[in-house]
Amino acid sequence: MFQSFHETSDPSKGPGRLAQLRDQLRREGLAGFLIPRADAHQGEYVAARDDRLAWLTGFTGSAGFCAALKGVAGVFIDGRYRTQVKAQVDLAHFTPVPWPETRLGDWLLEQLPKGGIVGFDPWLHTAEEVEELERILQGSDISLRATDNLVDRIWADQPAPPQGAIMIYPDDLAGESHAAKRARLAEGLRKAGHEAAVLTLPDSIAWLLNIRGADIPRNPVAHAFAILHDTGHLSLFADAAKLNKDVRAHLGAEVTIRPPSGFEAGLRSLTGPVRVDRATAPLQVSLELEEAGVPVAWAQDPCILPKACKTDAEIAATRAAHLTDAAAMCEFLCWFDAQTPGSITEIDVVKSLEGFRRATNALRDISFDTISGAGPNGAVIHYRVTEKTNRTLEDGQLIVVDSGGQYLNGTTDITRTLPIGQVGEEERACFTRVLQGMVGISRARFPQGLAGRDLDAIARYPLWLAGLDYNHGTGHGVGVFLCVHEGPARLSRISTIPLKPGMILSNEPGYYREGAFGIRIENLIVVQDAPALDGADARAMFAFETLTWVPIDRRLIAREMLSPAEIAWVNAYHAACRDKIGSRLSEAARIWLRDATAPL
Repeated sequence: MFQSFHETSDPSKGPGRLAQLRDQLRREGLAGFLIPRADAHQGEYVAARDDRLAWLTGFTGSAGFCAALKGVAGVFIDGRYRTQVKAQVDLAHFTPVPWPETRLGDWLLEQLPKGGIVGFDPWLHTAEEVEELERILQGSDISLRATDNLVDRIWADQPAPPQGAIMIYPDDLAGESHAAKRARLAEGLRKAGHEAAVLTLPDSIAWLLNIRGADIPRNPVAHAFAILHDTGHLSLFADAAKLNKDVRAHLGAEVTIRPPSGFEAGLRSLTGPVRVDRATAPLQVSLELEEAGVPVAWAQDPCILPKACKTDAEIAATRAAHLTDAAAMCEFLCWFDAQTPGSITEIDVVKSLEGFRRATNALRDISFDTISGAGPNGAVIHYRVTEKTNRTLEDGQLIVVDSGGQYLNGTTDITRTLPIGQVGEEERACFTRVLQGMVGISRARFPQGLAGRDLDAIARYPLWLAGLDYNHGTGHGVGVFLCVHEGPARLSRISTIPLKPGMILSNEPGYYREGAFGIRIENLIVVQDAPALDGADARAMFAFETLTWVPIDRRLIAREMLSPAEIAWVNAYHAACRDKIGSRLSEAARIWLRDATAPL
């Protein structure tokens, strides 16, 4: 299987490792050291070598950081992980800190009233992060010092860097050759007066060069750095062993392959101005340029927005991938409904679902570890089942199944909340409010120029009416056989990036009651021009096309809570599921689909 169920977190090891780190603080004359989740590429998911936060603290969430001081070690976590962190760290030695409500700088000012020097690895923090922290600390006696990584000093059995092979991504699926992409972006550099742009995000490099990699589980990217010149030439800093002769031929003469160890020298050889993304590039990049006297031009990674706005070919490919995935999901749901309460576990659910996806003969990987949380485990937003936490599915519970597949033609992400036997009216009411929010986003029409923060409240409003809410964004960007979490756009109250046609997003409101149950319903959607309406203003309007075609469990819907328009949407959605997926299913699953999509 792609997914394993062994326990990767061991809170008992944290105190000893923290003591070793504090020994290093004393040796260096530091008051503290920062340990982020990020690696030098600032990806959400990291290779085993770079999983320093989990190694030190036991916390395995995909976002957060630790500020280890001499007397306290704060583990900063957002709303998705506030239940999980309490089970994964030794609370006698590590203190969970709600973030971003509590800013690191404010916390340091409180914890270090007499000042001190806080160390950090400049390869693991962006310029934006460091500048914001310095701004808050300005005027205090607390200062920052760039240093080598103190965790790496004490991590005796730290894994080696990943060495996954790089593969070619077909131009017909990408919709544009890498030569055309490089030329288009180089023209933008010339217009801006930039000699070159530094690329540090692996998915930016993969998208630009029409390649994929295997250095990060679940994310088909390769660890590499790149410099795109205003001529369209690109210097790729990647281990030569990752590229076979076919990949080298695909890249061609306009892409020069250099070892990763030559990246700093490559930066120093530039004349500038050099575009560097303040929000994604490690601070060390701008330090190298500044020390060499090379002017830095702060601007967004030139790949980020073009990558987010998918080509027609990418959208067509993604539609096809979702049909493949929907068939596997329906086969799984047919299997699930045939099980009796008490007969299967959360791990059985994960294994079964991955088995149906593998049976498509198209699955390359899962797009993230499947979340299979029954009863109170469903309230852990990013729950990962292990042999230790595995629960039997009991009558009256809900189970949240959040999963996805990596296919050559697309990346999928879908969540369905399912009843186990007979569930209570309160659970059905909460489910219906979540459904109303998901339907609201699906039906939205909105003017050009609006961002995710302008739409986020649509998904939450039915919950707000009942005094409820959820502690995560409503949606994230999704790549095409790339990262399942992709920037820059998202549906979130803090997202200011205007939505544009071709952006693929998740639509996943939820509700979580700690110790009791969780609910989440998720489809993927793509921004498109809105259909014309009689009598409408002459202004550009956008809407969402749904990509995911898997029934929503009718047994959990309180029909009397829905408006006629909401009922019509659910019925039309289910009819489309039958039409698009029915012919792809086994006989048993076709019968299941017919019943699961009956009109409300």
